[in-house]
Amino acid sequence: MPEGHTVHRTANKFAKLFANKQLEVSSPQGRFTDSRLVSGQQLVSADAIGKQMFLFFEHAVVRVHLGIYGKWRFANFDDAAPVPVGQVRARFLSETSVADLVGPTACEVIDSDQVALVQARLGPDPLRQDLDGLELARFLAKAAKTRVAIGQFLMNQAAIAGIGNVYRAELLFRQGINPHLPTNLVPTELLEKIWQDASFLMQIGVKKGIMLTREGHLNGRPALADRYYVYKREGLPCRICGAEVSLELMSTRKLYWCRTCQK
Repeated sequence: MPEGHTVHRTANKFAKLFANKQLEVSSPQGRFTDSRLVSGQQLVSADAIGKQMFLFFEHAVVRVHLGIYGKWRFANFDDAAPVPVGQVRARFLSETSVADLVGPTACEVIDSDQVALVQARLGPDPLRQDLDGLELARFLAKAAKTRVAIGQFLMNQAAIAGIGNVYRAELLFRQGINPHLPTNLVPTELLEKIWQDASFLMQIGVKKGIMLTREGHLNGRPALADRYYVYKREGLPCRICGAEVSLELMSTRKLYWCRTCQK
C-alpha cells in the first residue's frame, strides 16, 4: 500500500497539472457513477492527509484512497488523449493532460461536511506544516493514552497519518526502539524524535518519489537493496550490529526489526 509521501506527491502533481483548470471527469470502467457531479467544474486545489487525497472542485470534493492495489497514471498529450488502458475507475482530463485512477479502495464525491468527518478520523500527519507544534502535541497526547505496542500504534492512521509498514520498521530501528514496547512507556523525547524523523524521511520521499532511510544514502538514488536498514531484510545481517534481522507478524502485518539494536 502506498504510504503518505506517495499520496502527498500525487496531490502536488495534480495541483501542478490541473489546478484552476476545467476538467472532464469520467469513469471508463463505469463504476464511478458520481463523476458527473464534478465533471465540467474547475479544480480549485488538491490536498493530502496521510493516505487520503482530496480533490477540491468548485462545488464538491473527490476523495481517493488507493488502498493496496490503487494506482495513478498521468500523461501529457498534444492532440488527443491516450485511450484508457485496463479498468480505469476515474479519468480526469484537461486540454493537455490526463490522470487515470485504477483499482482504488475508495473514489467518491463528498461535500465539505463529509470532508471534515473523514479528516477528524485521521491522526496528525508529519508531512503537514506544524509551525505551532499542535500536530506534534496531538501525536504525543494520543501516545500517552495507549498501552498498545509502539509498533502497532504507528500503523494506526488515527494515531499518526501516512505511516505504513516500511516507515514503521525504519523509524523504530533508527531510534533503537523495541516495537513491542507499550507506547505509553516510550520516553517523550523518543516519541518526538520519531515524529521529527518521520517528517524528515517522508519529505525526502515526496521529493524523490522513493523511500530512503539509510544515512549516507539519503541524497542519492541507491538500488532497492540498499535503501533500508531492516525492511525486507529478514535473515540478513543487521547493517549496524551484524545480528540477524528478525521477521514476525504484528496484528497480521509483517514486522522487521533487529533484536540487538532495538532492545
